[in-house]
Amino acid sequence: MRLSSCLSRVMVRVHQGTGRPMTRNVHFTASHADTARAALSVLTARYGQAPLAEADVVVALGGDGFMLQTLHATQGRGLPVYGMNRGTVGFLMNAYAEEDLTDRLALAEETVINPLRMRATCADGTCTEALAINEVSLLREGPQAAKLRIHVDGRLRMEELVCDGALVSTPAGSTAYNYSAHGPILPIGSEVLALTAIAPFRPRRWRGALLPKGASVVIEVLNADRRPVMADADSRSVRHVTQVEIRSADDIRHRLLFDPGHGLDERLLREQFV
Repeated sequence: MRLSSCLSRVMVRVHQGTGRPMTRNVHFTASHADTARAALSVLTARYGQAPLAEADVVVALGGDGFMLQTLHATQGRGLPVYGMNRGTVGFLMNAYAEEDLTDRLALAEETVINPLRMRATCADGTCTEALAINEVSLLREGPQAAKLRIHVDGRLRMEELVCDGALVSTPAGSTAYNYSAHGPILPIGSEVLALTAIAPFRPRRWRGALLPKGASVVIEVLNADRRPVMADADSRSVRHVTQVEIRSADDIRHRLLFDPGHGLDERLLREQFV
């Protein structure tokens, strides 16, 4: 993803007791949606635009998908990202407003999350590595159900799972595809991952498993030639996989900023009472 950049700065006032620096250079970036591009024009005209290399914070304008793209694109820079919703659901975003952005950034609360690291082996022997902030999923490619064998930390835990697929989700991603597949919502900081089956046929009522965050999950694809399976890490897809290894990438930290009282922990709790 190419992030837009110009050559001006925005000054952010320090609030008593926050310990924030006197100035913060803000880089705005936006999805291709018309509403996001319009917001980018308004906000950069009002607050200025710092080049990404000089930024202290990134403000992402779009939906949850664009937030994931922004986190991947800014990985390694150590920058916090503050999202404003110009998409649909906006679970990872704050409410959009043109006023008081400097104050909102100064008061924002930070949440740190770790992505998953996927290593997918294909039928031709090639390996692909990718990172996923929400989940790594395996999905059948053809009309027949997938047959999967599951190992956790080197121990065989399920000989055969017949299903449309399976996924491993982070707490931050637990309300996305995982929740749609009837997986559990995981509190931020719970130090667990969700392993969830997608439309399981055998065992028919298997509800998945909660795993320690440090667990290594290896999923083998049985009869891969007749029952092809693809792997997906935050929309980066790999076809015809025979084995996928998934583990938490604790060496990578993504910093998200939220308005006070509207952080991920509150959103995850609120989602369970809808």
